[in-house]
Amino acid sequence: MAGQSDIALRNQVIYSVFVRNHTEAGTFQALEGDLDRIQALGADILWLLPIHPIGKESRKGRQGSPYAIQNYREVNPEYGTKEEFIHLVEEIHKRDMKCMIDVVYNHTSPDSWLTEHHPEFFYKQEDGNRGNKVGDWSDVVDLDYGNKRLWDYLIETLCMWAEIVDGFRCDVASLVPLEFWIQAREAVERIRPGCIWLAESVYPEFVRDLRSRNFTALSDNEVYQAFDITYDYDVEDLKTKYRTGMIPLSTYVDALNLQDCIYPANYIKLRYLENHDQERAKFKFSNRSDLINWTAFAYFQKGVMLIYAGQERENEHAPSLFDYDKVDWNTNYDISLLLQRLYSIKKKKIVAEGNYFLEVSRNSETVVGTYEQEGQLLVGIFPLNSEISNVKVSIPNGNYLNLLDGQSVEADSGRIRIQGRPVIFEA
Repeated sequence: MAGQSDIALRNQVIYSVFVRNHTEAGTFQALEGDLDRIQALGADILWLLPIHPIGKESRKGRQGSPYAIQNYREVNPEYGTKEEFIHLVEEIHKRDMKCMIDVVYNHTSPDSWLTEHHPEFFYKQEDGNRGNKVGDWSDVVDLDYGNKRLWDYLIETLCMWAEIVDGFRCDVASLVPLEFWIQAREAVERIRPGCIWLAESVYPEFVRDLRSRNFTALSDNEVYQAFDITYDYDVEDLKTKYRTGMIPLSTYVDALNLQDCIYPANYIKLRYLENHDQERAKFKFSNRSDLINWTAFAYFQKGVMLIYAGQERENEHAPSLFDYDKVDWNTNYDISLLLQRLYSIKKKKIVAEGNYFLEVSRNSETVVGTYEQEGQLLVGIFPLNSEISNVKVSIPNGNYLNLLDGQSVEADSGRIRIQGRPVIFEA
């Protein structure tokens, strides 16, 4: 299926929204009021965390996790009606953006419509009771894909939503059989040609653990047979280890370059500094200059970029998934202008089609990245610890325009003086 994936997705940005916490009202209607700002920020796809009713049994927190779904075919009444959801999608489309919804097909809430009407669809533990394979997910019970009638129900549900939306982000997709995803994609394609499929692929350690217990756990390469985009979790641990001083930068950068060799030629990775399951980027990078460098580097990498709502206002607090916990839109910081400039660079054809390579500048903590196509070169230099240094770059001497701030960048004797800020230019 990856053969059908459109590499133009590498030119796109996904903006992720948790409806409950995005606005004071926490509704579909209230979200409509923010669409113009989101579009202006530079976003092509709006991904909504699960929009369905949330179960009450074994609920975590007062409001419950949106990933403990009670009914796949309804919308959460706290957010609005199905008609209001459809109107929201229409407004998204009016702004030339697409809408992606979350699909949670590994598990449901213990009191879901399916547990009541189809108890045979669920995984049973050794004691015969429903449960899940990941112990700390105490608010959900796993589905049993050994029952092919379950496949029919879930695929019919996907086709129903495909009449409305443009894509699906599939929660822990690696835990669901590959053949199911292949069949689902084939069915949805007949309803929504070009539907976008984003898989939450999982950490290698998670794959090893599940496989050691004889459960389904797909590698990223397997997932690419059915999906357009996979998460960056295959290198996430290395990013964290570098950031916390456990490994050199070259180890992380080598892993990023390896992605370009081991996945299909048209592979698309989801690049991000944060998502709803992680600490905020501002929390990870308290030095604002470091945050700006890492943000620019994430946009520059080959793949689709993810922004989690509030990231543009440098929120430090990650909103809870289990309670009312609103995004703070009144911070003293705003990197929206930076994101807009990075978005304009992201849209360049060379970013989707060019030959891509990253390297670490000698004796520094600076990454030099290039895209090359038909004699054209796009160069990105990212001092990830905001150091001032002379960076070696194989380009002719002369002055170049930094696309991030409009300032001149001089190359002399194959070197560029970097003042601790990111530089991206064409050569």
